Amino acid sequence: MAIREPASYTAFGMKAEAEPLTPGLHIVATPIGNLKDVSFRALGTLAAADVVFAEDTRVSRKLLAHYGITTPLIAYHEHNAAEMRPKIIARLKEGQALALISDAGTPLVSDPGYRLVEAVLAEGFNVVPVPGPSAVLAALVAAGLPTDRFFFEGFLPPKSAARRERLAALATISATLVFFESPHRLVDMLRDALETLGDRTAVVARELTKLYETVRRGTLQNLTSEFEAASRPKGEIVVLIGATVTSDRLNEATEGLDDRLRQHLTHLSVKDAVAVAVEETGLPRRQVYARAVALAKGDVD
Repeated sequence: MAIREPASYTAFGMKAEAEPLTPGLHIVATPIGNLKDVSFRALGTLAAADVVFAEDTRVSRKLLAHYGITTPLIAYHEHNAAEMRPKIIARLKEGQALALISDAGTPLVSDPGYRLVEAVLAEGFNVVPVPGPSAVLAALVAAGLPTDRFFFEGFLPPKSAARRERLAALATISATLVFFESPHRLVDMLRDALETLGDRTAVVARELTKLYETVRRGTLQNLTSEFEAASRPKGEIVVLIGATVTSDRLNEATEGLDDRLRQHLTHLSVKDAVAVAVEETGLPRRQVYARAVALAKGDVD
């Protein structure tokens, strides 16, 4: 067995030695796009680990090489997980410190890593989280939708019938809904969501933290029309959909609608004032538009 040099990494032009790790499985979050988003703790963990288990070693090798990390990489993914788990447990029994990463973001979110964690804990070994980037949270904080409660669904079924059935099961959840979606299914998913959930406020976040990051906000109807007319988007996509408006919230929003619209109409067109008010209140666009027109014409006391 080759003897490794003392564990180190290079960041911001400076070489740093990594501190020794406690034995166990270290779950390490890695950048979702911008390599500068990695933490010093994550770099130190990846450098000091005996082995890094990665979803795709080709992708992860670029990250490690960028920071001068030479830790051995071994693939761990859904196709070899059952075979690899006993081998990982065997390494832990030898007292090794192991790191687990995904292609991007926080491991175990929409990937098979939770089964490994379950197995490691069942054997009595330590599981150490090394937190960091997350596409779910990055999209949520940029969306402009309520963040006090959210429900992460991950990927919906690829077929329309199953997708609509699942969306119907989520329809009454009083929280912001968060989904991952592939570029070639985005339009179909938005259509099914519109048909199943109604015309709610929604956001499509694409390529977060990368050069071509875009965050499109609107209603499901508007976003469906926009992406139908555009060429197929590329990259990783997060879709967020606002919660259904409960009767109490609906009454509260309706009562304050005139004041909101009057304020917006002082500096916005009717169309833009309506768009802002719909996003703020979650009320149906038709209702808000009718009220805005009446206010603009002076037909309301």
